[in-house]
Amino acid sequence: MNNAILILDFGSQYTQLIARRVRELNVYCEIHPFNHIPSDMSIFKGVILSGSPFSVRDAQAPMPDLSQIRGLKPLLGVCYGAQYLAQVEGGNVLPSASREYGRANLAFLNSENELVKGMSNGSQVWMSHGDTITTIPDNFEIISSTSDVSVAGYKIKGEPTYGIQFHPEVYHSKEGSILLKNYVVDICGCIQNWTPDSFIETTVRELKATVGDEKVVLGLSGGVDSTVAAVLLQKAIGNQLYCIFVDNGLLRKNEFEEVLHSYHNMGLNVHGVDAKSKFYATLDGLIEPEAKRKAIGKTFIEVFDHESNRIEDVKWLAQGTIYPDVIESISVKGPSATIKSHHNVGGLPAYMTLKIIEPLKTLFKDEVRRVGSALGIKRDLLGRHPFPGPGLGIRILGDITPAKVQILQEVDAIFINGLKEFGLYDQVWQAGAILLPIQSVGVMGDERTYEQVVALRAVESTDGMTADWVHLPYEFLAKMSNEIINKVKGVNRVVYDISSKPPATIEWE
Repeated sequence: MNNAILILDFGSQYTQLIARRVRELNVYCEIHPFNHIPSDMSIFKGVILSGSPFSVRDAQAPMPDLSQIRGLKPLLGVCYGAQYLAQVEGGNVLPSASREYGRANLAFLNSENELVKGMSNGSQVWMSHGDTITTIPDNFEIISSTSDVSVAGYKIKGEPTYGIQFHPEVYHSKEGSILLKNYVVDICGCIQNWTPDSFIETTVRELKATVGDEKVVLGLSGGVDSTVAAVLLQKAIGNQLYCIFVDNGLLRKNEFEEVLHSYHNMGLNVHGVDAKSKFYATLDGLIEPEAKRKAIGKTFIEVFDHESNRIEDVKWLAQGTIYPDVIESISVKGPSATIKSHHNVGGLPAYMTLKIIEPLKTLFKDEVRRVGSALGIKRDLLGRHPFPGPGLGIRILGDITPAKVQILQEVDAIFINGLKEFGLYDQVWQAGAILLPIQSVGVMGDERTYEQVVALRAVESTDGMTADWVHLPYEFLAKMSNEIINKVKGVNRVVYDISSKPPATIEWE
């Protein structure tokens, strides 16, 4: 494949968004840390330099060696990338007179330039930088300006190198997609042929070649990623795939039976394992969130290892790892450096000697869903909300008991089914209920009660990195509260979480 774009990551919060916009053009791209430029650049037709939380004037600012790129392949610097290119060529980058964050409009546009052709004078763009390119070298040509930023975009004469101080990848840059298409398709010459069908065809061929006639075991979770990975592997290797679905006692109400039934209807070879008692015993008395996460993860590996050892001559472990997990595991700087303890990436215990295969590791979540659709997976499975790896274990604050799990399962079922009945489920990115470690006074009939409090949570997001609470109708929330209190014994108060991420997180633990 000689038809890809390389994105060098300097730690910007928008780096993944650049990649997603390129892929929306049906062109494959990869994100690499700025200091890990691939030695083999033959597959890449162009390179994009991301933004960064650093200033080019910082002593610790990223300073990549671009000698194997400059002048040899088209190069586009975005924000920090543009400022870095200008500075190393002798231009000046100084603190902005006023910090430039938010909407701006192009006041000048060289419509004859190949990067910005088709864009409109006055077009809205999104600025996010504290520095500004104040002067440029003689071999630079300004191709766009705003009323406050004279060098909003430039081209280096005599080579296909460009820089822009705005972010074309964000929604608020109204014609950013035009600029990216100009760069990726027209300037770099990429062919727009990276589609779900082409991914499936290529991946199936690679899986067959890699696995051969050996057996593969996969742990199913009921989620989108593991489901799509299973169907893709089944298409490639058929009955060499063995799936294990573990009931850890922390799934949603009836989820184990319902999802297992769905998997069997899809023709997957799935073995269901009831391990509830083992997980409950491991979690007994644990309160601290990270301790619970690690205990759940450790117990899952033990159960999975025991079950996989019952299958003779298994050589491979398949995982539903997706591209954001991979990016986070290799980031050198920036906001994605911290990895939660339950992520797939990070290897296996030493006693597990299986080789790992990750068929979805180049895909973003929305791409996984599109591939799943092309594979014929039903919409109700592909459209499921994300669910945390530790399950209800991190939605029960404090210690975990079977009785608490049952209460939360009932509450969660009422809430999720309500969202579906009211046509709100698809408007929500993730939803769930949290059992709080407090009790409150209530009145039921002529009696005072002292029972549990539950919080409902519903957020909208694209990738979970940021999220905002969903403004669910008051009438719906009132109905949910009434149903939960009337139908779930042990609950007498319902609250709704109206916190965004940041500063809060989606889950409470």
